[in-house]
Amino acid sequence: MTDTPHYWWLTALLALVLFGDAVMSLRPPGFIRRCLDGVRLPRDWWWILVVIKLLAAAGLAVGLKYPGVAFTTNVAVIGYFICAAYAHFRARFLKQEFWLNCLGMLAFSVAVLIVCYMV
Repeated sequence: MTDTPHYWWLTALLALVLFGDAVMSLRPPGFIRRCLDGVRLPRDWWWILVVIKLLAAAGLAVGLKYPGVAFTTNVAVIGYFICAAYAHFRARFLKQEFWLNCLGMLAFSVAVLIVCYMV
């Protein structure tokens, strides 16, 4: 179950999406700024999200070759988006950014895990 992913391209796509998200977060567009401000994450901490997403993208990419790494990283990405969803609920910031960005990425991460390792 924790071998390399059955469908490498899905894991690579998740890595690419996370990498793109990290790059966008360097100079956040309006929807990312609204999201981070909405959950009241201090601007001084925004850089850590870039680091987390870059490390996740790297872990997924490395995991295409090394057994267990992509699986573990995929689970961590799911944990990250569960924490993000909790932050949205706690801040009562349940606008479009929550439904599309946060829950969309959570659903995509869960789908990749299920299809790549459980099917």
